[in-house]
Amino acid sequence: MIKPLLPAAPLLLLLAVPANSAAPAPAVVPLAELSAAVRCSALFGIVAGEQARGVADAQRFPPLAERGREFFVITGARLMDAEGLDRAAMQSRMQAEVARIQAESAAAPDARGFVDAAMQPCVALLNATIPARLPPPR
Repeated sequence: MIKPLLPAAPLLLLLAVPANSAAPAPAVVPLAELSAAVRCSALFGIVAGEQARGVADAQRFPPLAERGREFFVITGARLMDAEGLDRAAMQSRMQAEVARIQAESAAAPDARGFVDAAMQPCVALLNATIPARLPPPR
């Protein structure tokens, strides 16, 4: 469950990625696609933080520490390019999305159901963008 007062520390860890590690962004990004990616990046930051703290309910999702971070970097670069934002403005936009998701979760009659519904398309987008890496053969 996403707690409404959960600090955005996991998201801040994602924001600490060096600027030169971002993948090149496409020249034109459809607004709806970019908005969905921003929302998913925020969700991944929240859930990754809960996974890192050992919150049992967050373990039902795929591990997000690495792939969620990579998704965030790609999305942040795309957002900066598409909207002409600097790094600080991009960070503010992502933090605002975290706050919005937390408020929506707190207002939902079923917070777990809210998270499941929000994460379903995001996990699909993550899998399409950054496929899960298979463990090395033994």
